[in-house]
Amino acid sequence: MTEQQDFYEITRDLPDEAATVALGRELSLFVKPGDWLLLSGPLGAGKSTLARALIHALAPEHGAFEVPSPTFTLVQPYDFTRIPVAHVDLYRIADPYEVDELGLEDLARTHLMLVEWPDRLERLPADRLEIALSDDVAAGRSAYLAGHGAWAERLARMERARQFVERFAKGRKIERRFLQGDASARRYERLVEEGRAAGILMDMPERPDGPPIRDGRSYDEIAHLARSARAVWAVNTVLAERGFSAPRILAEDLRHGLLVLEDLGDAVYGRLYAEGIMEEPLAAAVDVLAAMAAQSWPQVVATPAGEHVIAPYDEEAFLIEAELLLDWFWPFVKGTPADEAAKAQYRKLWAKALPLTQAGAPVWCLRDYHSPNLIWLPERKGLARVGLIDTQDAVLGPAAYDLASLLQDARVSIPQALEEAMLQRYFALRRQQEAGFDEEVFRAAYAVMGAQRAAKVLGIFVRLKLRDGKPGYLRHLPRVKGLLARNLAHPALGELRAWMEQNLPEAITPEKSAEGNGA
Repeated sequence: MTEQQDFYEITRDLPDEAATVALGRELSLFVKPGDWLLLSGPLGAGKSTLARALIHALAPEHGAFEVPSPTFTLVQPYDFTRIPVAHVDLYRIADPYEVDELGLEDLARTHLMLVEWPDRLERLPADRLEIALSDDVAAGRSAYLAGHGAWAERLARMERARQFVERFAKGRKIERRFLQGDASARRYERLVEEGRAAGILMDMPERPDGPPIRDGRSYDEIAHLARSARAVWAVNTVLAERGFSAPRILAEDLRHGLLVLEDLGDAVYGRLYAEGIMEEPLAAAVDVLAAMAAQSWPQVVATPAGEHVIAPYDEEAFLIEAELLLDWFWPFVKGTPADEAAKAQYRKLWAKALPLTQAGAPVWCLRDYHSPNLIWLPERKGLARVGLIDTQDAVLGPAAYDLASLLQDARVSIPQALEEAMLQRYFALRRQQEAGFDEEVFRAAYAVMGAQRAAKVLGIFVRLKLRDGKPGYLRHLPRVKGLLARNLAHPALGELRAWMEQNLPEAITPEKSAEGNGA
């Protein structure tokens, strides 16, 4: 096994057809639209077996559907798979120029390209995974995999993850299944042993710092976003030690950004809400936040890979997040960037509002305490009924932030009457814990944090569409704009609301189209 900057190679033994199928399934966990996988080897070496296994693994819900060899059709597309696939067989191509007529480059814009007999291609893509299958019976069948360009790092990652899972399994037969992740670049797998959940593989390589955007620092640095799995280990471990249901760490390779986490199941709050189950899990999640507000939280946590610092949710982080509204939403709806004078006044007004959130001791803010990241565990007792995932970006900040995230969910409409009932539940718990708890002061902080989060989310959802090619988040814009308008109605935010009405009314007018310019 050798590793270079733009080339990586491994060899896998394939003693039987099951091993070839397993390789296809493993590859399905790492492929993306636009990838080129080039399969070579003599007739009977297992190219079609590997291709079928990969395609089937991309659509497990469809069962054992037919995957015929495209020897005569040349190109067989599959558009119902998780990633669209174009299965290509160039065996009958006599002249490389004939390949141009197949329109493969156009297909590669949206499909995974799975090409048998790639020697017929006139030119090879710079970023590709070459898989050469051998049918040498004497030496034993094998697959030689060579990653070129962007595939070099991914193939190395694939091999690292395989070795890590094997160490975790300790001889047990563990099946690896794709698990839909969040809006980040992290990758997840569900590990299954004999039909039972064995854990969640989190693949979170340390992310390099982004380009400097202010005073020589990146957005991630200013906003205190986690760039390594060390943050996950630190936050989850402390939460679990205190009786909260953050996934326990079952295995770790923090140096390489790999963790096996406890599998808390699929009863995500968003799914419960869609089934009409809202009040009981919501109340339990409110109770968790009230309990967290009563505790003192560490700023530094020791991990097997060094200390992790829980950063303060300071003014710079608060403002850089609020500015996502101007960086992405403003040009999306107006067609031009925000002018510097408007930006300066916007920052000034938010900085003026921030002190309203500072009453009380800071707590750990998980910052994504909402329906996609909460899991209902009714078999557990008390506070442990609420599973907490996606915790790595925790900061020390106002208790009102996570409560606003929960009760003003950007993805699900929570009735205002239920929101108020949950606020009253929270206030009652806080008064039990703290005789001097001031409801009005907290309501002001709740409005500021709700408004700031709504402004941030409007920018993030537009960014997901424009930068990351994920337009589905736009359907939530009317809801988030309504939340922003409602929070800005608090008397303490009158100046900020006036600024919004004058400069960016599109952000507080829910009935307007969510598509905007450039959609």
